Amino acid sequence: MSPGPGARSSARILIVNDDPTVADSCSRALRLDGYEVWAALTAEDGVRLAQAHVPNAIVVDIRTSMLRALGLARSLRQVPRLGATPIAIVSGDLHPTPDALGELAALGAIVRYKPLWLDEMVALARSLVSAA
Repeated sequence: MSPGPGARSSARILIVNDDPTVADSCSRALRLDGYEVWAALTAEDGVRLAQAHVPNAIVVDIRTSMLRALGLARSLRQVPRLGATPIAIVSGDLHPTPDALGELAALGAIVRYKPLWLDEMVALARSLVSAA
């Protein structure tokens, strides 16, 4: 697969996903599309990798609740160099509270709902990078 239209050789994506198999699959698909990719299995590792590599976009898919994703988005926004980095929250929580959705929007994070197939993940990464 050649790099897609949204990929740039210098574009960096951080995947935060607590399922190692999904994190690996998403990472491989994004690398095939021309991105530099880091994957974290915990929110804490996600913040650490974001600080170290300053990604162009961050995709978060953690199994707990939307509130856990909101906490991670808050933590990422506290890192000075990540203030404008696009963040996407991928969630299976089909009934998030309006307050959580409002705060995510205020933090500049978008929400996408599962299922999200690999081609959709690549399209999401492209749109996030192009918005950066």
